[in-house]
Amino acid sequence: MKKVLVILCVGFVLLVSCSKENDVTEGIETVNPITNKQSTGSSANDLLSDKKFKSMVIEVVYVAGFQPTSIAINNFVAFLEARTHKPNGINIVLRSIPSPGTSPYTNEEIVAIEETNRTKYNTSNEIAVWAFFADGESARNTSSGVVLGTAYRNTSFVIYEQTIHGLSNSPFKPNRSVLETTIITHEFGHIFGLTNLGTALQSNHEDGEHPKHCNIKTCLMFWSAETGSGIGEMVSGGTAPQLDAQCIADLRANGGK
Repeated sequence: MKKVLVILCVGFVLLVSCSKENDVTEGIETVNPITNKQSTGSSANDLLSDKKFKSMVIEVVYVAGFQPTSIAINNFVAFLEARTHKPNGINIVLRSIPSPGTSPYTNEEIVAIEETNRTKYNTSNEIAVWAFFADGESARNTSSGVVLGTAYRNTSFVIYEQTIHGLSNSPFKPNRSVLETTIITHEFGHIFGLTNLGTALQSNHEDGEHPKHCNIKTCLMFWSAETGSGIGEMVSGGTAPQLDAQCIADLRANGGK
């Protein structure tokens, strides 16, 4: 099977200017998009706890023809509900856009797509997340590996849905909804600050050879999720892998369930 590399969420780092941006008015709320343009993992506590934000909205934007499966989205919401304190709920806003037509996508193009199309930003009591499902491949693909997804800001991630289509729903390949669930939740694990990416370790379980990943083979955050054979092994039972006890302990110490 072709080696598959799921790029670590810190695969590209965005430098955030301290200059003031224009505020965006959302109903009666005035929000500043700069709060959603910070480093990956830096909003882990805000996402996990209800100390500042009582609800969460996930803006799921996909290119027409590359909508994630409803099973994967439901699994994603269940993953969030199991780990976060959001008494006013988690809301999914799902919509399609035309193809940007620039595949394979560079890091800069992914950011530009978000800048053009994102409409949900943090308000006084709701934290907003951007999720983009692309109709093409990553420009970082090589002859020996491909990128399936990247979490690249504190509330932003991209899933290369076209690549997932090519690796699922055929003989000897994983079920698409299981593969989507695995990649979505793995990338969101990095947005949660795992492993040692903004959420402090409560025990020594970061893989020294594969930083920002858990060293437990059965954990969702294990590094082998980044290889084709690893993905196949992790979803061979027909379900997406779960966070192990040590990763959950880290999240609980940072405000999560």
